[in-house]
Amino acid sequence: MTTDSGAHPRIRSYVLRAGRVGSGQARALAEIGPRFMLPYRPGLLDLDTAFGRAAPRILEIGFGMGEGLAEIAAAHPENDYLGVEVHTPGVGALLKQLGERGLGNVRVIQHDAVEVLTKMLAPASPAGIHIFFPDPWHKKRHHKRRLIQPPLVSLLASRLQPGGYIHLATDWQDYAEQMLAVLSAEPLLENTVADYAPRPDTRPLTKFEQRGIRLGHGVWDLLFRRA
Repeated sequence: MTTDSGAHPRIRSYVLRAGRVGSGQARALAEIGPRFMLPYRPGLLDLDTAFGRAAPRILEIGFGMGEGLAEIAAAHPENDYLGVEVHTPGVGALLKQLGERGLGNVRVIQHDAVEVLTKMLAPASPAGIHIFFPDPWHKKRHHKRRLIQPPLVSLLASRLQPGGYIHLATDWQDYAEQMLAVLSAEPLLENTVADYAPRPDTRPLTKFEQRGIRLGHGVWDLLFRRA
């Protein structure tokens, strides 16, 4: 499959919801957004210019309300983080945290991740890719909407630097099994362990995840590297 033609089958794994944007989020979008948000434009993104420096770049797809991404960025100032999210309340919440924490190593694109990957990121760009707790689409008839499918994984692998990593996490066992099968079938990727990885310290526990663990829910991490 060609990875640069933009001919990937369309993957639409989300539904745009008209979530309420709080006053703090709206203020962050207006006041902090111009510094941290990058517009979607077809054409390769100059990451050194976007971040104002050269550093390892980590892409996070679907950062939700941004709690985990902000924590990771604060713990690793040596890295730059590019977050891609479609939902406005989440973008606003992350921007608010960036302002409160004084973080300068995060940039945000509010757009469909597949188009960002195909049109804006050059091959061998990010050193790592995070996708944590994507929508499980738990009903069997909706499994085709799941984000982690062979075309998307092929695209992700093509954008990774050699030796770069993909880190996925889910709290749905059947989705974890699908993720493991799809990533294992991608010839550019190799598993760093036999099957599921222990949670790396670099992935913080969110409040949502902590609540699930207290209720006895499992969490599965997958950590693959670009060969």
